[in-house]
Amino acid sequence: MFTFLGKRVYQALIVMFVISLVAFSIQDNLGDPLRELVGQSVSEAERDVLREEMGLNDPFLVKYSRFVSNALQGDLGTSYFYKRPVVDVIFDKLFATLELVVAASLIIVVVSIPLGVYSAIHPNSALTKAIMGFSIVGISIPVFLTAIMLMYVFSIELNWLPSYGRGETANVLGWESGFFTLDGLAHLILPSIALSSIMLPLFIRLVRSEMLEALSTEYVKFARAKGLPDKQVYYQHALKNTMLPVVTVGGVQIGTMVAYTILTETVFQWPGMGFIFLEAINRVDTPLITAYVIFVGLIFVVTNTLVDLLYGFINPTVNLTGKGA
Repeated sequence: MFTFLGKRVYQALIVMFVISLVAFSIQDNLGDPLRELVGQSVSEAERDVLREEMGLNDPFLVKYSRFVSNALQGDLGTSYFYKRPVVDVIFDKLFATLELVVAASLIIVVVSIPLGVYSAIHPNSALTKAIMGFSIVGISIPVFLTAIMLMYVFSIELNWLPSYGRGETANVLGWESGFFTLDGLAHLILPSIALSSIMLPLFIRLVRSEMLEALSTEYVKFARAKGLPDKQVYYQHALKNTMLPVVTVGGVQIGTMVAYTILTETVFQWPGMGFIFLEAINRVDTPLITAYVIFVGLIFVVTNTLVDLLYGFINPTVNLTGKGA
């Protein structure tokens, strides 16, 4: 296990180096940050002085070396707009984004596993056909369109749920979240459903296909031949082996959902990382843009490592070290 962790940490450092290099490289193609920092009355000569003071005229390798040196000390730069360290700006919005991702993930798990298992056990039923039809439609509809339809139906027409904002939050054990208030939960329902719609159809079909494959294996046939009850065969034998690829895909998709929150947060005006990322692009706030890309990459790396560790708990026969028996 320690050997595996050492290898994954080494790989993670290489991946994060590449991500930081790519994120830093795109800064020069985003526009002139001085456009938002100074007014029209500032002369070109004064702009040149500011560029020199900010190090914008330095060669790429000099700027990147300075960035890496500061990043190793926990300093990813200062936001041009907020006039604060970008790490502080992102952490202020991080919990709002994670709150949305956690809520969407819970919806996906609670809905996709029962529907996927039912569709595999009863492949020819009318409900299964309806579920599969729903999954095809769900995959085809973009998340922003789903968000707009939910807002129109439940906020404008029915007036059941709020259409924007995060709502009231409460601090529990250091986590400021809307999970702990009724108003916060009401504001969370529509954005989390919209975000979950990206992955929910995929997971329903994934659970169904993996469950069908597990039900056709020899060990399941042997369990049935021994006279075990159907529920025991389905849920103790087949479902356990179905979950391994589901966890694999799920770990990757959590990072994808963090990236997709940009669209959901924009439609619902959710004050998360994706929302400030779009604002940073409009303002050419390059330090904030770079830090956001690095944080999203870090989430991908961490979730993938945790998924690999979960392999051993779900299926002890998985060899994490890659060595022979």
